Amino acid sequence: MAHPVIYLIGTSGHPNFGDEFITAAWLKYLAERAPQADVWLDCPQPGSSSTLFAGMHPRLNVTDTLWRAVSESCHLPADQIGPRVRELVTNLGSPAYDLGLLKLRDARSLHLLGGGYLNGVWPHHFALTEAMLAVKEMTGAKLYATGHGLMPAVTEPADPKAFFRDFDYVSVRDKDSARAYGVPLGIDDAFLGANAEIARDTPDAEGLFVCIQSDMTDTETFEKTIASVRPIIERAISAGKQVSYVEAIPGIDHAAFARLADLIPGERFIPFAHIWQHGLPLSAQQEWVTTRFHFHLLASAAGARGVALGIRPGYYDVKHRSLIELGSGWEYIGADENAASEPVTPAGGNLSSHLQNLNARKRAEADRLYPAPPPGSQSQDRRGGSGTLLGRLGSARRR
Repeated sequence: MAHPVIYLIGTSGHPNFGDEFITAAWLKYLAERAPQADVWLDCPQPGSSSTLFAGMHPRLNVTDTLWRAVSESCHLPADQIGPRVRELVTNLGSPAYDLGLLKLRDARSLHLLGGGYLNGVWPHHFALTEAMLAVKEMTGAKLYATGHGLMPAVTEPADPKAFFRDFDYVSVRDKDSARAYGVPLGIDDAFLGANAEIARDTPDAEGLFVCIQSDMTDTETFEKTIASVRPIIERAISAGKQVSYVEAIPGIDHAAFARLADLIPGERFIPFAHIWQHGLPLSAQQEWVTTRFHFHLLASAAGARGVALGIRPGYYDVKHRSLIELGSGWEYIGADENAASEPVTPAGGNLSSHLQNLNARKRAEADRLYPAPPPGSQSQDRRGGSGTLLGRLGSARRR
């Protein structure tokens, strides 16, 4: 019996907590929904991803085929990257990973997992959609994209709606993306796994939690953000609260901790590896100050109050405000504002009050993409061609 092939494309493996969390949520869902499927995860860092997601799906394979095709085309002018990747997918011509390109033709579906990696910051990543469209033209595979943040919008092509033409299902997580690209508004993919994360046993989850990133911003904004957070930490300490620092990206998020180490003791630094293995400390008794979007999402989902700090206008402000519009109850303070005078106070409500509904929405979306097979049914092989591998290679090159 042939196993159906589900092909996932995401930006996991860096590692970055939010990207890894989304990928893990989908893998765990598919382990429950489609345990007999061959799941392929195409990501920039397959080595670390193999470790991060080990055991999350019984038939998981990890590769970097499409990400490699994109990265190795980045020397070209911007308007040639997509066509070059499409050409590789259709006609091969990259012997080092032609076998990976052929594997795409076995997929029933290709799914671009959610996140904030398709936008004007990394416009070349849209070549991934060109690759997916090329596969659909050859095999009829279904194309999905869920929970994306597409802002800031790309400036080329003139009509960004063309990127998702012929996709079978698309959703984005913020209103600006929905308007700019003409696609339906949904919610972030992390809501698929939020319930399970909150349910993990994470003791010592009280007090003030801090995370300030040093990437995706300039030196001046980074320094200003650290300076503005200091009074918040000092007030918490004066009130007898425990202060902890949580790392979303190893190293990148440690830079701010090093600058705040006179206020936060080393034993209260919680590295990425710890939260990945043991869970993000979450509770309704917390307060948060963070620039990280998915810490905002999960902490509010657990009932915590907090302040989200902006460090890149047009990117992080859109992300954080999408959660505030959902009802996170957090304050948002932009990069040009001063956080020092702002206590960590709730604006009213939090995502925990309607988390079950948000989870149900995301679960319904997932079920729509991956319907349960009828009882007693057997998987059917829908590979894009038959015969020997040599024959398939030859057929592709004659196109």
